[in-house]
Amino acid sequence: MWYAPLPRLAPALLAIAALLAGRLAAQAPQPAAGVRTARPDLSGFWDLSMRVPPDKTLLDELPANAVMLHDTGPVELPAGDFGGLKIKPQALAAARAWKPADDMTVQNACKPPSIIYAMQGPFPMEIYQGTELIVMKLEYYDMVRIIFMDGRKPPAEAPHSKTGYSVGHWEGSTLVVETTHLEAATITNNGLSHSEDVRVIERFRLGEDGQTLLSTQQFEDPQVLDAPGARFIAWKRKPGHFVNPYDCDPSFAEHYKSAH
Repeated sequence: MWYAPLPRLAPALLAIAALLAGRLAAQAPQPAAGVRTARPDLSGFWDLSMRVPPDKTLLDELPANAVMLHDTGPVELPAGDFGGLKIKPQALAAARAWKPADDMTVQNACKPPSIIYAMQGPFPMEIYQGTELIVMKLEYYDMVRIIFMDGRKPPAEAPHSKTGYSVGHWEGSTLVVETTHLEAATITNNGLSHSEDVRVIERFRLGEDGQTLLSTQQFEDPQVLDAPGARFIAWKRKPGHFVNPYDCDPSFAEHYKSAH
């Protein structure tokens, strides 16, 4: 699904999220190139990279029946091509009926995706790592993710949102994050959407150089998919950089309509 920019998120929310992570634990020094630790520091500015080959260690953790999508970054799937995902008939019919103009309205032009689509978008992010919280500040749609690292379980009454409710833990040097309570939103750019019952498992680990962040995203949705979907995503660390505000003028939809 194609998205126009979104108005900047309130600066106070970003400041509070970063402050929470900082108070829980001072950031550890960034690891030198080639140095691996049991719990590496993922803090810093990370820019999406399309040049990093898939990581076998992470791919081996995916279910045997997972379908790997190859649409990370600026790649857009053509109409009717859903990357081989095994889609239930009703969801497939809805995806095939979707048209780009459906999103080009004032109401929808600045509507953000969920993290399932946002994490693989061609935009950078910042990570603030504490001991009980990890905060991910995405440039895409000014989204802020809070990952609880204190062993809690997501409360059943937690509201659904585009960032969901994320709980993480370490498996050796790999950060494993499970996210539920996501609002229904897009999976692919061409009309396929997930339901509120979707469940996402992400794994993050540093590459051998200590400056590459490797990740897999695995998502399961009993309402939409007959088998899990997955993506491989990678970023490069760039010290001294910060994410920029992601602005959106919904009147863009009117320009689109007049041009088509």
